[in-house]
Amino acid sequence: MAGQIDLPNASINRHVPMNSDPSLPLRGIRILDLTSVLMGPYASQSMGDLGADVIKVESLQGDTTRQIGPGRHPDMGGIFINSNRSKRGIAVDLKTDTGRDVMLRLARAADVFFYNIRPQAIARLGLSYEALRAVNPRIIYAGVFGYGQEGPYAAKPAYDDVIQGAATLSSLYARGTEGRPQYAPAAIADRITGLSAVNAILAALLERQHSGIGQKIDIPMFETMVNFFLSDHLSGLTFEPPLDRGGYQRLLSSRRRPFRTQDGYVCAVVYTDRHWREFLGLQGRANAFDTDPRMSSLSVRTQYDEELYAEMELVFATRTTQEWLADFERVDIPALPMHDLDSVFSDPHLMAVNFFSREEHPSEGALRTMTHPATWSRTQPRATRHAPRLGEHTREVLAEGGYAEAEIDALLASGTVFGATGSGDTLA
Repeated sequence: MAGQIDLPNASINRHVPMNSDPSLPLRGIRILDLTSVLMGPYASQSMGDLGADVIKVESLQGDTTRQIGPGRHPDMGGIFINSNRSKRGIAVDLKTDTGRDVMLRLARAADVFFYNIRPQAIARLGLSYEALRAVNPRIIYAGVFGYGQEGPYAAKPAYDDVIQGAATLSSLYARGTEGRPQYAPAAIADRITGLSAVNAILAALLERQHSGIGQKIDIPMFETMVNFFLSDHLSGLTFEPPLDRGGYQRLLSSRRRPFRTQDGYVCAVVYTDRHWREFLGLQGRANAFDTDPRMSSLSVRTQYDEELYAEMELVFATRTTQEWLADFERVDIPALPMHDLDSVFSDPHLMAVNFFSREEHPSEGALRTMTHPATWSRTQPRATRHAPRLGEHTREVLAEGGYAEAEIDALLASGTVFGATGSGDTLA
């Protein structure tokens, strides 16, 4: 097959039809997913892996991430595929009255309505909480967007980079390196807020078991990420009056980075008293732990982070990566080699747990995928469907919503919805 992928020690999932697995923990939960880009799709994919029936609702043009990065077809890029498995896909023009009616009709049988456009925009579409609650009082109406709706930023647009900078991450980079502010090379605000949304939605579903009614939940990016970063860096600013200018100094050290060895890099953390005693012992300097005043306690060591890191850099450069890793394994100091986007696929641990697998997508061919990272003893989450083509399940979902075949044909003909031909997207 063109594009064949050779994965060492990888499991292979073949494309065959299947019914929903009744063992998965969120079986029976239906989620209407109006999210796009990364934040919402990452969250809904997690819930799909847990067994929820996630119906991804896209515009007639499709999620913009379909176009990001290389792919075998124009609307099936790698970023989209890696954030949209375990879902069924429909395409609806929500700017029409008919499209709005489709959503309200589908919402009657949904447990969760999940969106990530600004609340002002979702209200203009006629899909406010009040509108959905009127047709389904049990619905969990969850929104992930930029800012809490009680503040002056309520209607502002937000993207990951904007939130990283506003939530202090960029300034922390600059402070730690005494250089220019920068962004993390991953969409961490999107993904962390997405995981917070999963947590909130699952808690709301649990609460509904007690109350019998749904509720509206807002999960704002800005507040979520300020909480995330300041949990590490509020430090002395926790107190009134402040005890310092804030910042966890070890995390801010300009030398907090992988250590260069004779032939590569090691990622190691020498942190506790025991770690330091063992590390000094590996250098033939075990007595230094008792004689060096910088070793007297963790709080004292943090005052010398820059100095100690500089000394460690010199020591690490004297030996090979494997020599350090072998000794650290023996004395139980946390350490791993530094991986890149090539070497990570041959990591022996990831190979042993079958973290990477190969799947056959019905239209995209052989794909490298990542397994669900958590291990469950009885109801193991897993990918249940391939990432859908645009509108792949439109007919199927509308039929489940009570639409007759003639009605579906009329919606397709009018351009209110779009439906791809063909199906068969489930995973064995």
